[in-house]
Amino acid sequence: MNSISLKMLRAWAHMSPKFLPFADAASPDLPLSRLLRLSLFQVSVGMALVLLVGTLNRVMIVELHVSATLVSVMISIPLLFAPFRALIGFRSDNHRSELGWRRVPYIWMGTLVQFGGLAVMPFALLVLSGSGQASQAPAWVGQMGAAVAFLLVGAGLHTTQTVGLALATDLAPVEDQPKVVGLMCVMLLLGTIVSALVFGAVLADYSPGRLVQVIQACAVLTLVLNVTALWKQEARDRHRKRPETPVTFQTAWATLSHSGHAVRRLVAVGFGTMAFNMEEVLLEPFGGEILQLSVGSTTTLTATLATGALSGFALASVVLGRGYDPFRMASIGAWVGIPAFLAVMASASMQSTLLFALGTGLIGLGSGLFGHGTLTATMQAAPPNQTGLALGTWGAVQATAAGLAIAMGGVIRDGVASHSTPVMGYLSVYALEVLLLMATIAAMHPLFRRTPSPLSA
Repeated sequence: MNSISLKMLRAWAHMSPKFLPFADAASPDLPLSRLLRLSLFQVSVGMALVLLVGTLNRVMIVELHVSATLVSVMISIPLLFAPFRALIGFRSDNHRSELGWRRVPYIWMGTLVQFGGLAVMPFALLVLSGSGQASQAPAWVGQMGAAVAFLLVGAGLHTTQTVGLALATDLAPVEDQPKVVGLMCVMLLLGTIVSALVFGAVLADYSPGRLVQVIQACAVLTLVLNVTALWKQEARDRHRKRPETPVTFQTAWATLSHSGHAVRRLVAVGFGTMAFNMEEVLLEPFGGEILQLSVGSTTTLTATLATGALSGFALASVVLGRGYDPFRMASIGAWVGIPAFLAVMASASMQSTLLFALGTGLIGLGSGLFGHGTLTATMQAAPPNQTGLALGTWGAVQATAAGLAIAMGGVIRDGVASHSTPVMGYLSVYALEVLLLMATIAAMHPLFRRTPSPLSA
């Protein structure tokens, strides 16, 4: 029995790299174990996003009886820090520490800021709700505490993700960068899915004490994951040369904006991100209100969307790894999104659950192809020693556009529905997303390579 088990283990050890997703992203200088460990910072980011946008959204409104308006303001606060991702990336590009690190100090700082926000958050929320002994505290104390906590968590996760992706770019060979991007995106998605399932199970029997425990556990886990991800990743170089003339942010931005149609690329990223995120909070209500689906059925939409996105990341990683134009890949993602939204719109008149599920899966697929393509293009087009600035700018545009799109989707849906029918409120949002995808394709077309890519030759 032992000999059979040993043979099976040996066979699996030789076979697994062929079937393990993104195993080919590894290289002699960046083995798979080290790459997977580095990607743990994306798991902590996904966990924080689920906590902010999903779990606390529901808990604050239902269990803590906080007004929906105040909750929406609190959740949008982390977006205030998103534009600073470009500055953080620039500073990490040019940082000179006595220990010889560039990226590590910023990831560590982002981790501590995120930890601090999570440590303060549960008590601020309890004061905000005015429950128990917290009812004796002035209302502004809870509001101010919650605002500070949400801002700290947002600042921490934006800093960690921006500089973490820059570090991954530094470590990965150029030819493996598309595969590394795919792995990082998948780890973010896996962190989001697993965290959502765990939070849902742990908070099934809600109590204020359990909420405190969950958020504090997230704080500790954030510290553990990020420190593990950072350990012995960036080489120390105390003799890194300083530029003869200090590089200012304005100078670096001017260089970046004049390289590779950077402004047009960012416009396309903004349009595409808005197109794929405007329905973020509307798909499940659409399924329940228009198609009369049960809560359990609409919950599976999250898994359908995630499966589509995972498929998009995996497909893009394989194709881009062979030298395919990342802008064309992003454009294909936008093209996939158009019939996806049309299918969702058609499902209302046809009352077809199957068509709705198919459209939802295609939305995930298109968003995965688009996100992977634009991020890879940003990494490849970054000028020398400006990877952090380029990725920070991409992240700033992406995060800001996503937040604005989610807010606009709800406002447009409610505004149209109040003057028409509920179904028209949803359909107007989906139609606008189709128009945004068309604008994305138009903005991205001049960015295509003029020489045939290896797969199209």
